Amino acid sequence: MNNASKKEKKDRRHAKIRTRVFGDAARPRLAIFKSNRFIYAQIIDDEKGKTLAAASSAKAKKGTKSEQSKTVGKEIAEKAKTAKISKVVFDRGGFAYKGRVKNVAEAAREGGLKF
Repeated sequence: MNNASKKEKKDRRHAKIRTRVFGDAARPRLAIFKSNRFIYAQIIDDEKGKTLAAASSAKAKKGTKSEQSKTVGKEIAEKAKTAKISKVVFDRGGFAYKGRVKNVAEAAREGGLKF
């Protein structure tokens, strides 16, 4: 049995995902990162290496983590609209597509992002 830590396994999954997921000017990458306390979302143009929009739950103190993740999804969708971004490539960051990651994705779709 492999003795790799949880973080090493997640990093390996993320590296595998990143070989296929690449954001450009036409379809930037919506990257998700979650810690134990907060969840973060960034829209990134990988060709230029620039973050076009970002949102996090670090400022939001009200609600459960799930509710905060929905707020982050709505916020990133609004910021994408102001930056004239409608289509993105979703990068779940090696995390399973469930729970808070799924909440961010669904809220971003409701906010108008297409992926």
